[in-house]
Amino acid sequence: MINKMNSINRINAIITVIILVVASSCNSITKPIEKPSEPEFVDLVYPLLDSENSRWFFFSSACRPFGMVNLSPDTEINGAWGSGYRYNTDTVKAISHIHAWQLAGLAVMPVDTKASEDIFSDYYSHFDHEKEKVFPGYHQLYLDRHKVGVELTSTKRCGFHRYTFEGNNGAILINLGGKLGPSEIVDGSLKQVGTRVLEGELSNAPTIRRPKSAKVFFRIELDSDISELSQSSDKEKFLVHLKNDVKEVNMKVGISYTSVKNAAYNLSQEIPNWDFEQVVNESRKEWNSYLGRIKVDGGTQDQQRRFYTDLWHALQGRRIISDANGYYPDNTGEHFQVKQLPLNSEGKPKFNHYNSDSFWGAQWTIQTLWQLVYPEIAEEFVNSLMQYYTDGGLIPRGPAGGNYTYVMTGSSSTPFIVGAYQKGLRDFDANEVYSALKKNHMSGGIMAKAGYEHKTSKGGGLDYYIKNGYVPYPILDGNFGYHQAGGGVTLEYAYQDWCLAQLAKALNKEDDYKYFTDRSGNYKNVFDPQTNWIRPKNANGDWMEPFDPYEYTNGFVESNAAQMTWFVPQDLDGLATLMGGQVSAVEKLNAQFQEAQKLGFTSGTAHAKETHPEYSRIPINYGNQPSIQTAFVFTHLGRPDLTQYWSRKIVQSVYEGVSTSRGYNGDEDQGLMGSLSVLMKIGLFQMTGGVEADPIYDISSPSFKRVEIALSPEYYSGDPLIIEAEGDPNNEYINMASINEAPIQSFQLRHSEITKGGTLKLVRSEVYR
Repeated sequence: MINKMNSINRINAIITVIILVVASSCNSITKPIEKPSEPEFVDLVYPLLDSENSRWFFFSSACRPFGMVNLSPDTEINGAWGSGYRYNTDTVKAISHIHAWQLAGLAVMPVDTKASEDIFSDYYSHFDHEKEKVFPGYHQLYLDRHKVGVELTSTKRCGFHRYTFEGNNGAILINLGGKLGPSEIVDGSLKQVGTRVLEGELSNAPTIRRPKSAKVFFRIELDSDISELSQSSDKEKFLVHLKNDVKEVNMKVGISYTSVKNAAYNLSQEIPNWDFEQVVNESRKEWNSYLGRIKVDGGTQDQQRRFYTDLWHALQGRRIISDANGYYPDNTGEHFQVKQLPLNSEGKPKFNHYNSDSFWGAQWTIQTLWQLVYPEIAEEFVNSLMQYYTDGGLIPRGPAGGNYTYVMTGSSSTPFIVGAYQKGLRDFDANEVYSALKKNHMSGGIMAKAGYEHKTSKGGGLDYYIKNGYVPYPILDGNFGYHQAGGGVTLEYAYQDWCLAQLAKALNKEDDYKYFTDRSGNYKNVFDPQTNWIRPKNANGDWMEPFDPYEYTNGFVESNAAQMTWFVPQDLDGLATLMGGQVSAVEKLNAQFQEAQKLGFTSGTAHAKETHPEYSRIPINYGNQPSIQTAFVFTHLGRPDLTQYWSRKIVQSVYEGVSTSRGYNGDEDQGLMGSLSVLMKIGLFQMTGGVEADPIYDISSPSFKRVEIALSPEYYSGDPLIIEAEGDPNNEYINMASINEAPIQSFQLRHSEITKGGTLKLVRSEVYR
């Protein structure tokens, strides 16, 4: 009870600070959102984390978990990188509704028409962070130039705006053309269909990553009459004029990727009234329900705030593209089609369909977190991935706009789907899933395509891998895409083959089990015993010359040989044998950590710095996915003490603090690094991604004295898993461990033990005994 009261007092203190800051900074013309009577998890989230380094789909404010709409102001609008809401840019250029992997859309801006001689071309506005308030589901700011207060909130598929004008010349500018984040917005149209209603559409033009255009449809409803609708000379912008005496305007916007009709349906289903505060409160309630599945006690205020911010990031980025009635865009074929998801007995969609960046690295991040804490989300994603297979013949690794993008390399969806099956998330036809996954692993499948390779199946080097046991570097016959990195992708293919072998075994496909198990040993073909590193080979079988294990992207995807050498989660004992035994392997890896610590375990503080002459040579990088499992390798080599030590050092260096200037020190990639941070802070990790029968969790030293994880009764026992860590929280080592009073010797637990619930008790110590 004392622990609980201390935690509540700490949360109350944080909320008090937030309310005082907001009270001093909010402009008087906007309505303040009332403080909740009880402390809530949502108030611990710091949405501005790392916003100085933001990319288009990174920043969120007015958004629901996995929402189609992610409504927020944009201070930079040119490109997928360095765009969206950038904290250090003090000019709002748009307020847009879609910030997704390779998708953008519907940019609006409340304006004073007298603020410029040509409001269509000159409407950007300065804003001040002192007059800004941001929390999950809500964003408030003040546009100085136009003297208008802006409040934003959303549902899953709809945006809700509230504007408060000081002057008498208020209008809403709608931009349906030009660059917006990753896309060139083209073919925009808008028409007025009622005194207070507008409808329209726009297209995201093709990009190097997304080969087909993607349409966005919308319906706009206002609570004030439109006095006039005017259009710019270039036909791309529209000005919605309001009556001169209107001071407050509410605007609801329904979004759809299928039709205006479905945009209107989404709006009618999700915001049937004009109660802005109700939508804000419903958003808070939804976020609290998700965030509250993990309760932490102990640590500092900043540590708790950072934890829930990390968890918040793990629940967004990969966004819904299906409508409330189940209609969705299918762009996988020669012609665009609108289709409908399977419906349940009540006529509602059985699952949502998603847009998603690659699952590259997900086996160590969202895969473990979602499948344990949010199993219904994980299961839904499996069904969504299978819907792409039904429509287009392949399971994607990163779909956008209802189509394949071939982002990154390999078949990164395989471990995610196999992990779901092995953990009992099986609301799908397992044999059909297996056939679909196997297709990806064979000639012509996803593995055969390198990054963004749309028209051939040569850049991935899969045929060579199948025949000769490795992917050559360079690839034969020319360049076909990005990331044609033979040394690294050989390791990816081998691990993913092993994952598929586990599903083959579970389904009694013995011949396939042997075949893919044999292929999983192909990592040995690129291990060079002379240098003791994974080393690329050319098509003739010759080792790369000259070879520098610290040279970035020379035969490895977004990494170097030192980082990628440990990418053998399926056979760390075998890798250690190649290195001369476990003792030698541990010494080698420990030395890499000691060196990486000097650079803070990351290649600088942003993804762009990975190419820096010094930072790129780091031997372990926790700012990108290829080596984020390495701290847990020690446990599998008989040294759990080093896992406990280094995992805590990484958390303290990379994943702590609440700041606009730092957060993930690299490439957060739609919840991947947020999920990793959460897992390291609660002390649970899965080296293989949890794809073996009754999957294994590695135990490390948690950041908090108590963690309570709610386990869904629809999938697991329903009893919470409680992790209690006794002793000084500054001590990294675990002296003793037990689950429900039964001693644990190996610092590992099975999924069946974890999901029974109960208490995992850890005793911290200053030294490892």
